[in-house]
Amino acid sequence: MKQENDTSKRIAISLALIVGIFLAYGQVLGYGFLNFDDNRYVTENKHIAKGLTVESVKWAFTQTYISNWHPMTWLSHMLDIEWYGLNPFGHHLTGLLLHIANALLLFTVLLKMTGALWRSGMVAALFALHPLNVESVAWIAERKNGLSTFFWFLTVWAYANYVKNKNNRNYARVVLFMALGLMAKPMLVTLPFALLLLDFWPLNRLGDIKNKFLQTLKPLIWEKTPLFLLVIGSSVITYSAQKDWGAMRFTEFSPLYSRITNALVSYLEYLRHIAWPHRLSVFYPHPGDSLPAWKIGLSGLALLGITLWAMKTLRHAPYLAVGWFWYLGTLVPVIGIVQVGDQAMADRYMYIPAIGIFIAVTWGLPALLENIKQKYLPTLAGAVLVLLTALTWVQAGIWKNSIVLFEHAIAVVENKTPSFIIVYNNLGHALVKEKRYEEAIVQFQQGLKINPTYAKTYNNLGHAFNELKRYDESIEYFLQAIKIEANYAEAYNNLGNALKQTGRVKESIVYYSEAIRFKGDYAGAYFNLAGALGRQGQSEKAIEQYQKALQIKPDFTRAHNNLASLFGQQGDFTRAIKHYQQAIQIDPDFAKAHNNLGSTLAQQGRYEEAIVSFERAIEIDPQYSDARKNWQLARSLNHENAHAPVSQKIR
Repeated sequence: MKQENDTSKRIAISLALIVGIFLAYGQVLGYGFLNFDDNRYVTENKHIAKGLTVESVKWAFTQTYISNWHPMTWLSHMLDIEWYGLNPFGHHLTGLLLHIANALLLFTVLLKMTGALWRSGMVAALFALHPLNVESVAWIAERKNGLSTFFWFLTVWAYANYVKNKNNRNYARVVLFMALGLMAKPMLVTLPFALLLLDFWPLNRLGDIKNKFLQTLKPLIWEKTPLFLLVIGSSVITYSAQKDWGAMRFTEFSPLYSRITNALVSYLEYLRHIAWPHRLSVFYPHPGDSLPAWKIGLSGLALLGITLWAMKTLRHAPYLAVGWFWYLGTLVPVIGIVQVGDQAMADRYMYIPAIGIFIAVTWGLPALLENIKQKYLPTLAGAVLVLLTALTWVQAGIWKNSIVLFEHAIAVVENKTPSFIIVYNNLGHALVKEKRYEEAIVQFQQGLKINPTYAKTYNNLGHAFNELKRYDESIEYFLQAIKIEANYAEAYNNLGNALKQTGRVKESIVYYSEAIRFKGDYAGAYFNLAGALGRQGQSEKAIEQYQKALQIKPDFTRAHNNLASLFGQQGDFTRAIKHYQQAIQIDPDFAKAHNNLGSTLAQQGRYEEAIVSFERAIEIDPQYSDARKNWQLARSLNHENAHAPVSQKIR
């Protein structure tokens, strides 16, 4: 009967976790993609866009991208593309289901190791519903966090099975799951050390801390040799990838002193966010050397005091020490001693470390309150979870779209150091996407007030002015971007566009060429250069540049269309038709290509086929006047079976 009751309770807790997560996070299923890495990870990533193909899988395992080598994460995004295409609902659903799976796995492994049903459930609930974890669930680009944690918990589950029944098969599962986790995100480099903590408690493999502790510890360390080898391999790959991509910040946040002091303060700030998750932000700017001495000293003393206290509790309350050292240790890779990125800290970094604090509190609080009636604890726990659910629901709402997300960051972050320009820049970029150019300009200019040396914002500001047809101002900002970053290919390309729009075509060719020199695979620059050359009557050179653009980006529909037009002008109708058809095959709703194909067919006297193309162009765009005129003329010529030169009649 007891076993049946325990099973019923486990099911009830599991269902409660699922319902709670859907209540707190369900709204994210209606959100879209963000302009903060979602583009690089999914929407504009040509490898991900192909879905699960031999070529894309090979890329995932053999190439580093965006400072990381995490093939399992790429495969996950590719699978989403296979199932959902670019419908953000499906991508968010996968992230939400991963969070549910992680909460259920955490509950399962804790229960397996401790046998404590309600406490295991409480830790899982705190993990499931804490607002700090919203970033890891609502942000599609953070799929790596949820996926790697999934494999983290599977590794712990397999390890618990191995401890219970030591054999090669069970150990192989431990190694496999950890390897898969490292291939999702290298955050798992601390996992072998976390397993040693679990050996101490709750697995109790180390015995009494004063009785042959070191003799017992040594074989447990040797036992994890394959895991440490995985850590070394992953660390080398990650270091190499991040260095090659320029993600490591050794100069901006030097000397080492500023990184260490930021780490000390961040450890304490994270604890504050766990206790009171208020004013959370998508970005916390690095303070550099601006941290006051009193704050550094207070943080260092607090951390030292808690650590000494935790060590004193090793014998009578081992869960406190395990929870604390879990928190300290699992944060090491992202605490900023080796600075990656421009942030001081990030909510997503707490997805695993906060579990240590949850364990310490959940096991420690009942012991601390042993003189108080225990019947109040369930009420207290319930109130905390209801509050966390409400706070998480509010925090999830901040991730509705890029504009809301970055406006919130500007509102809650007080110390806007130079690196905070990223937030203003991304907010301005999001406003540009909505064609709110005047508002975007305000945000870009606000950002430049705190960091006047950020080339990307000058480039984006130039683009906003360009869209408003204020070309002289846009040219000025593009030139400033290039002055700051001499190899900024996008700024050269945009400057070329602005010059071409003011009639300075010859000058634009120089800047397009520079963009290509700095970025040899820049399909857009080849396309624009071809257009400029075509306007100067250099058709052969223009054709060559369009072809180069298509070699880089075979699905570049406008390049196919423009190349076809040049072939048509040369009388090469076969190749013209071929490229118009390719453009239409890639984008069936490309009205201009349908119209142009119709014109080319009509020039060959193929009126019936031309009529079909014109009708399709009109169907796509009923306001397309040229297509309608061409359709009427083609019908007339077809009816009369005229043989006059059509090239002068069909436009």
